[in-house]
Amino acid sequence: MPDERGLGWLTRQRAIGYATILAIAEMALFAFCVAGAHGLIVPLDHQPSTDFVSFHAAGALANAGTPWLAYDHTAHHAAEQAAIGIPTEYNYFYYPPVFLLICAPLAWLPYLPAFILFQAAGAAACFFALRMIRRDLPLVVFLAFPGLWWAIGTGQNALLTAALFAAGTALLERRPWLAGLCLGALCYKPHFGLLIPVALIAGGHWRAFLGAAGAALGLAAAATALFGVVTWQAFLAAAMASSDVYAGHAIFMGGLTSPFGALMASGVERHVAFAVQAAVTLLAAAAVALIWRPRCQAPLPLRAAVLLAATPVAVPVLMFYDLMLVFVALVWLSRVMWVGGAPKWLTGIAIAVFLGPLLSGNLATRSHWLMAFMTASLAFGLTLAIAWRSLALPRWVAARPVTGAV
Repeated sequence: MPDERGLGWLTRQRAIGYATILAIAEMALFAFCVAGAHGLIVPLDHQPSTDFVSFHAAGALANAGTPWLAYDHTAHHAAEQAAIGIPTEYNYFYYPPVFLLICAPLAWLPYLPAFILFQAAGAAACFFALRMIRRDLPLVVFLAFPGLWWAIGTGQNALLTAALFAAGTALLERRPWLAGLCLGALCYKPHFGLLIPVALIAGGHWRAFLGAAGAALGLAAAATALFGVVTWQAFLAAAMASSDVYAGHAIFMGGLTSPFGALMASGVERHVAFAVQAAVTLLAAAAVALIWRPRCQAPLPLRAAVLLAATPVAVPVLMFYDLMLVFVALVWLSRVMWVGGAPKWLTGIAIAVFLGPLLSGNLATRSHWLMAFMTASLAFGLTLAIAWRSLALPRWVAARPVTGAV
């Protein structure tokens, strides 16, 4: 957010006012969609479910003493239907057994209370972690970000993921071991950590690196002790077969944030999409490594923003609801973007990135708008532009105080 000095037309007070209007509109739209999904507006042929039913079903199978069946599509689908009491389309479960450490306790509750608890806890944790980055971040700005409502509505774990990324980067220089624990806890979505080792090694953050490795190994050991080696074997078998699911477009390819998803949704051959994705991933990793080098002397807000914005374009399979990472990047950028004045075009792009997730979800499974990809790409480009501009200034933007920054 802009500080009290503002940017001419976009003062802090106006930004909060616009965010308030947007948040109210989004909450009203969310309530309308929830009512429609439960047949309260028009009769439905079948009641849709959320991705959380997959988590609840996996947890129920773990509680029943058969955690390996979470990776058996037939048994898992039956558990999903038992969780909500009605027939439902299948929601895949490709998470490592580490995630069962969260799913199993939640499954002791009925589906709806477990869903509410999971999302409320995730939202609270995410906002708390964001306030570690900016103490003056208004709640209404958090509520106005469209990606928040997609994350809640789909029943996904994007809020938990964003909270761990936010806390891990915010604590990096003050509590490196704790930062590492937060980043290592992301091992329930291991592909999301693709660029984290690149950043930590390039920056020489060895305590955080060891903390992350220790957290991941500790959680894996706990999952093994509770659920057995056979569950890991079932997970690995399912993960190896998952490429056929993606190749068959069993998921909403247009909702992916990566070039791979955009190309697959556009009908490009899979090997071509993978080749392009590999090149983009290497470029993103190079950008992260460059900006995180001590020699670059980039301040933490820039380094964290580049890592967060690079992840959605570097990871081949990352869905629209995980654009919460983009919001974390924007919060980091707000600490440096408007210091010393910012061109209006940068402000305009930042606003477009903020609003982009509104149309990034699965409004139509055959949509070719590719808003998730465009939002992620625009966010990465914005972050690189701000990093280039900031590091080219005669003095570091981090040297100037920003209201509310930690």
